[in-house]
Amino acid sequence: MTDAERTHAPIPVLDIGGTHVTAALVDPAANRPLSSSVIRRPLDSHAPAAGILDALALAAVELPAGHRLCWGVAMPGPFDYDTGIGRFTGIGKFESLSGVDVGAGLRQRLGHRAERLCFLNDADAFALGEYRAGAAAGHERAVCLTLGTGVGSSFLRKGLPVHDGPQVPPGGHVHRLTVRHVPLEEMVSRRAIRAHYARLATLPDDRLLPDVHEIAALARQGSTAASEAFRYAFDALGQALAPWIARFHATAVVVGGSVAQSWDLIHPALSTGLAQAAEPAPRVLAARQPAEAPLIGAAHWAQGRGG
Repeated sequence: MTDAERTHAPIPVLDIGGTHVTAALVDPAANRPLSSSVIRRPLDSHAPAAGILDALALAAVELPAGHRLCWGVAMPGPFDYDTGIGRFTGIGKFESLSGVDVGAGLRQRLGHRAERLCFLNDADAFALGEYRAGAAAGHERAVCLTLGTGVGSSFLRKGLPVHDGPQVPPGGHVHRLTVRHVPLEEMVSRRAIRAHYARLATLPDDRLLPDVHEIAALARQGSTAASEAFRYAFDALGQALAPWIARFHATAVVVGGSVAQSWDLIHPALSTGLAQAAEPAPRVLAARQPAEAPLIGAAHWAQGRGG
């Protein structure tokens, strides 16, 4: 591939989650993945290291040829993004990758199709994608959240993640914050919403416990317990975030992730929580590219590092 061809070639990316991996080719000029290239495959985060790396590479090599050789890879933490080494001790997923050079393992498996892998946090990838082609566009300072099994977050300043300094939480991520002296993810997470609903609804058997999307449906049908489970969780999230939003001078909070599908229940509670301490209150926006943003963000991360 000539230099001119490489400049116009799409950027290969991987978006790695606890249950799946998505591979795609992204056109950075158009800020979108090539639709025919998007490949989503199941992933067992409890498998041995070799099995996980094989599964990632299998999805990657399904991409059409003719792409650049520098990959963007969105990866959950804890992970050493500079060296490509896993730090997944004691978190219940990807444990077998702790201390493993994931970058070297993938390059070996991808052969001539990869010269370099540029890793970044999955929440940062989502935020960069929303900044390039979504709801964070036009905001010099924005906080982007992914709501699912936990709370992923990224503080963006002029389109770059901020991880250090007095204006952001430690590491630039909010999942270790507390609210009302309780760890945030014990109040705002899939398990927390379900547990709070179970207490309010006094369910006799855990086997009857509905999932979050089912609790949302019950709230829309008039269930007081379901509505309160959402209000309590996202009002708490707003209160935890508000001081940091004020310090960072963010003008937007962009929300994505699987739980964000219940936007009609999340938005009013989160906005109320933020308004208690953040002045002026930022705009609270649903992600415009909830599925594609991590792919777009990973591509621009790779491109910015010479890809």
